[in-house]
Amino acid sequence: MLYIGIDLGTSAVKLLLIDEKGNILKTVSKKYPLYISNSSWSEQKPEDWYLKTIEGIKDLVSNCKKEDICGISFGGQMHGLVTLDEKDNIIRPAILWNDGRSTQETDYLNTTIGKEKISQYTANIAFTGFTAPKILWMKKNEPKKFSKISKIMLPKDYLAYKLSGNHCTDYSDASGTLLLDVKNKCWSKEMLKICDITEEQLPKIYESYDIVGILKKEIAKELNLSPKVKIIAGAGDNAAAAVGTGTVGEGMCNISLGTSGTIFISRKTFEVDKNNALHSFAHADGYYHLMGCMLSAASSNKWWMDEILKTNEYSNEQMKIKKLGENNVFYLPYLMGERSPHNDPRARATFTGMTMNTTREDMIQAVLEGVTFGLRDSLEVAKSLGMKIQRTKICGGGAKSHLWKKILSNIMNLKLDIIENEEGPSYGAAILAAVGCGEFSSVEETKNIIKIIDTVNPNKELVNKYEEKYQKFHQIYPEMKNLFKIIT
Repeated sequence: MLYIGIDLGTSAVKLLLIDEKGNILKTVSKKYPLYISNSSWSEQKPEDWYLKTIEGIKDLVSNCKKEDICGISFGGQMHGLVTLDEKDNIIRPAILWNDGRSTQETDYLNTTIGKEKISQYTANIAFTGFTAPKILWMKKNEPKKFSKISKIMLPKDYLAYKLSGNHCTDYSDASGTLLLDVKNKCWSKEMLKICDITEEQLPKIYESYDIVGILKKEIAKELNLSPKVKIIAGAGDNAAAAVGTGTVGEGMCNISLGTSGTIFISRKTFEVDKNNALHSFAHADGYYHLMGCMLSAASSNKWWMDEILKTNEYSNEQMKIKKLGENNVFYLPYLMGERSPHNDPRARATFTGMTMNTTREDMIQAVLEGVTFGLRDSLEVAKSLGMKIQRTKICGGGAKSHLWKKILSNIMNLKLDIIENEEGPSYGAAILAAVGCGEFSSVEETKNIIKIIDTVNPNKELVNKYEEKYQKFHQIYPEMKNLFKIIT
């Protein structure tokens, strides 16, 4: 039997085909545009997502036995606001996870309503990336469009809706809306009232491995697939990526170096840190997870290499970096503000410590180290909860860099397990499709198909050097915080 995983990313949709043993048979990627009309806005057209997904499925299944395809599931960028009217027309472009326009609405939720109450309702506090502040922004700034809303959904769920006709979401993705009572796994009546929306406008919530419908007949005909193909709910990109790396069950850890960066810790029990520095979300395995999320991880490196140095020779540039733990240049990776653990949309990227002796290599190294130091900030919060994390899996585009993996292992002081198939959310989504179709008895069982092929071990001497550097990095943001309020 064959299963399709669809990862709706920020720059492209990635599709992946696996067999019943989890072997990857084919991958396809289709790009679509991102619209940034000013420094803090980030939008996409859901129509582009759907058209490219259909193109991608056609390419993906072109050389396989189409009758063997049993299920389709999804991973996708979280928090985006997709709105439809009563005729299923898209009301406006989707407002994405990295959009920063809702600063005032976020402040209103955290200050006027209060962080304590928001956390009580949802287990989290407001971030500009979350969906609820976007809804409040739309109500205030686009009241006519707001009044037309019949359905509210998340990006990947728009694809599920188009393929199945079912208005649905899953608990992991819904956790990032700031509309879900995460602990009790239901929509928060208090948050719906605050946002002036009804439960009827929101999708029905499923576990990530649940069947939400079957492929529409007309779409099955277009794709030359069986109309019995099951559509499985899927998960937010980080939860899907965690499934794809075997980060399920109790106490497992995964670090993602994608456009955004995350540290993801799976838990079988619900937990919230006292300052809400980490997100407390439902997981795709039916339980929970804690997650620290930074907005500009591999995208920091991409920005520095592509836009500033004007080169695509990433590997060649990194090969020149030799003196780890000795760099005196520090980079704050806040190109689009920051979420975990600072929750500061006004934060900006900075370089500190340059001298006349600073080299090109020092600056490149500072970017890689700065992103990793930023992720360690979230790791320290997890440690404060008593978690003893000794090793982690890794995924995302940045994980292809041998140098970055070495830096990460030593800054975090963690053993870094390298898996055979690092395909991120698309692989996890395909696995969820297999679980939903009965190929596996549970999501947790699927971790047995994830193969570890190598481990990067921290070096004690380098760990000590980076510990000294991290303690310095850790002091820079607090000193800069008030300045960010002035310059942004």
